Amino acid sequence: MMYRIQILIRRIGLGIFLAVVASAAAAPKAATKPNIVFILADDLGYSDLGCYGGEIETPQLDALAKGGVRFEQFYNTARCWPTRAALMTGYYAQQVGRDKLPDVFGGVQTRRPQWARLLPDYLKSAGYRSYHSGKWHIDGKILAAGFDRSLAMNNPGNYFTARGSMRDDASVKPAADESGYYLTTATADHAIECLREHAAQHVDKPFFQYIAFHAPHFPLHALPEDIAKYRGKYLTGWDAMRDARFARQKAMGLTTTTTLSPLEREVGPPYVQPDVLKKLGPHEINRPLPWSELNEQQRRFQAAKMDIHAALVDRMDREIGRVIAQLKAMGAFENTLILFASDNGATAEMLVRDGGHDQSAPPGSAATYLSLGPGFSSACNTPHRRHKTWVHEGGIATPFIAHWPAGIAARGELRHTPAHVIDFVPTALALAGVEKPREWDGEPVPAAPGKSLLPAFAKDMTIERASLWWLHESNRAIRVGDWKLVASSGTPWELYDLKTDRGEQRNLAVKMPNKAKELEAAWQRQTDDFTTLAKKTAPHVPSPKPAKKN
Repeated sequence: MMYRIQILIRRIGLGIFLAVVASAAAAPKAATKPNIVFILADDLGYSDLGCYGGEIETPQLDALAKGGVRFEQFYNTARCWPTRAALMTGYYAQQVGRDKLPDVFGGVQTRRPQWARLLPDYLKSAGYRSYHSGKWHIDGKILAAGFDRSLAMNNPGNYFTARGSMRDDASVKPAADESGYYLTTATADHAIECLREHAAQHVDKPFFQYIAFHAPHFPLHALPEDIAKYRGKYLTGWDAMRDARFARQKAMGLTTTTTLSPLEREVGPPYVQPDVLKKLGPHEINRPLPWSELNEQQRRFQAAKMDIHAALVDRMDREIGRVIAQLKAMGAFENTLILFASDNGATAEMLVRDGGHDQSAPPGSAATYLSLGPGFSSACNTPHRRHKTWVHEGGIATPFIAHWPAGIAARGELRHTPAHVIDFVPTALALAGVEKPREWDGEPVPAAPGKSLLPAFAKDMTIERASLWWLHESNRAIRVGDWKLVASSGTPWELYDLKTDRGEQRNLAVKMPNKAKELEAAWQRQTDDFTTLAKKTAPHVPSPKPAKKN
């Protein structure tokens, strides 16, 4: 070795040699801890991606699935803000005051207790920088929660304006001419901006990037060229779409459900706006009737909405491709764990907000305010029942993709273990080598319910846990092993064996009353524990607003 150094010194000179050595010593070294990117879609159906049985073109996400693993039984909380709280804290939303318990105030107006820190706070101790782009819907300021950069789109219900956006917690004034603005693209633009800045200024540090797309949440707003790509594709209707997706899912091994459940024609939107059908026009319907029962105008109207939904998903996938290209350009792709999920299932909601709906405007344009509705929402959630807000499988099951070339050896494999968004924080902390503190500002930090998913990244195995638990707007459920007890608000408990019946078609509650009672007791114990914990956070919740005087 010394001989080679002496030869090199003779060739280039001692001064140049010492300068090279000094330069190499001073040059920043790339981070060795893995980078983490979590991409969250909004109101995406379980089967909307190609790699989960869908016909929508999603080559970027399909490639991540082919190069990594897909989870068959991954769950969210059935609603946007509870899922985001659970994802970033590692607790059920009710534990941190971000969703309501029967006897405790909670929800979007509630602040988290001081010990319920977000993931970036913990990652700082391991040298990570954290970036956020897109939807927020978590309480509090973003930079104060540990992020170093943020662009929050607090959008009023329009994909074609930057109104309401906050950059690094400061208001953003929209451009005078927003003709080139599109929300999904703007979300990716900021994510790429943060990555470029990181590569230029912080290459020695690992990063966590949280990209929270609005797509495909209502209103159904998409670029004309994206809509044109799918125009006419869905005129065969939601029945045929469900059948085709289900056939592909069975071929992929994504479901053990043997028979696709019939559409629940009596189940419409979860919330009723009395005049919504009048606002949306004569061809809108609010029930998932058989396609054959719709008239020609209704079919075309419904198919046009699904065209736009597909365009929203397609565009999101393309923008994800731009983020991936940036990761590759900066040499970070191989050592970046990329995760993808949705905050809840596709939605049956039918609402008109933000200035209303112009029936004469082209569907998908800024002057319109359309929602997918229960028919195509059922198809997007194939093979599961129900929709967003319900805790049947259609409301809580999400695609979940994990891709990490340097850390996940599997390529294109399925993972069958049940898992949940509460598992993300312990997974990220395990990767970063961070142990959560036992106290925060003098308050004890309660044990978190999530589990690290690293063992399941390595091989198809079951992560042991006592249960998975749900409660949202009095819709409730618990899963213990393959048994699931579930009930919609105001209805009796239903019992299903998910090993063979994830379509939740064969209610065993009457046939197996002891098993139903066992799971009900487990759900109640967990609810009582969460209630005891949540009541301790009373100083952190706002006072109820006084009733308006008549």
